Amino acid sequence: MFDRFRKSKPGSSGLSPAQVKALQQLRLPGWSGSVPPGWVQIAGDQATLTVPFAAGDSILRPFREDTELGKLHWERRLNIAKLPNSQPELPLIYGNVIVVSSGKGGVGKSSVSVQLALALSGFGARVGILDADIYGPSLPTMLGGLDEKLEFNEQQKMIPHQRHGISVSSLGYLTEAKDAAIWRGPMASAALQQLFRDTKWPALDYLIVDLPPGTGDIQLTFAQKLPITGAVVVTTPQTVALADAEKGISMFRKVGVPITGLIENMSFYECGQCGHREAIFGTEGGARVAAAEQVPLLGQWPLASRLRAGLDDGQPLLVSNPADPLCEIMRDSATQLAMQLYQQAQNQV
Repeated sequence: MFDRFRKSKPGSSGLSPAQVKALQQLRLPGWSGSVPPGWVQIAGDQATLTVPFAAGDSILRPFREDTELGKLHWERRLNIAKLPNSQPELPLIYGNVIVVSSGKGGVGKSSVSVQLALALSGFGARVGILDADIYGPSLPTMLGGLDEKLEFNEQQKMIPHQRHGISVSSLGYLTEAKDAAIWRGPMASAALQQLFRDTKWPALDYLIVDLPPGTGDIQLTFAQKLPITGAVVVTTPQTVALADAEKGISMFRKVGVPITGLIENMSFYECGQCGHREAIFGTEGGARVAAAEQVPLLGQWPLASRLRAGLDDGQPLLVSNPADPLCEIMRDSATQLAMQLYQQAQNQV
């Protein structure tokens, strides 16, 4: 599957012996092994970390805190690699395609998809998001522009909306908000393929696909006929959600789609007045499933009213208040997602 992926050769880094030793000992959270020397370039007291995946400035924290490497002035650059997907015969024209799935509804899969897409875009990546939830498209509400319909070019390709710096395509931009999609499985699957292929996507580094919940026709069609680089499974800590998350992981593995990681949403509720935390849906359930299934735990996100309010208003928290502490949690998950996606492909060589 990953025969087209090749490891990049490290170039001249300008590292002194002491810096080489420090770099060999330094560890990035989530990264397996030492930092490749070819990622680091040093000129005088200026240092540049160039990574082949999307990441925020937080990735520089271990370098700045290191006794030896912290003497340098660090900056971050991205050189995002286009990774192979589950359909190697298809051209790599959509960027790295990441499907976000859940075994059941109501776990916040769409909100996770939106926040991941916005975080990746905030790092400087070119990001698109496809609303594949044919029966209940919610991205037009969460990202805004619900009343703005999709336009078509001369080749009858749909022009995606530009919302908060990302390209968005959704059936919700083609139909009235109150219309119901009364389609049988095959028709819904065909509509999804058309929405994917007939959208005139710009050049992308990542395409996030918000799948409908479950493991039915639409999920199988996407997994078997469309290119996927990796899958993210979203769950809450409660037992009923965890069982369905395990089914989702099993489905992707059966059709040969790599599981890039799991996000535990609604891990706890924190009172805005007193700061007390309440584990409404249980504790550490997602972490236990991730460990048992041997997939990375990309993050544990809280249940917070300001997250919900921003999405209801079409102004997600990462847009309306990027300095909010909750945004750092979501940005960390986005960094882990991109890092694990790259590392996953590298390990398949």
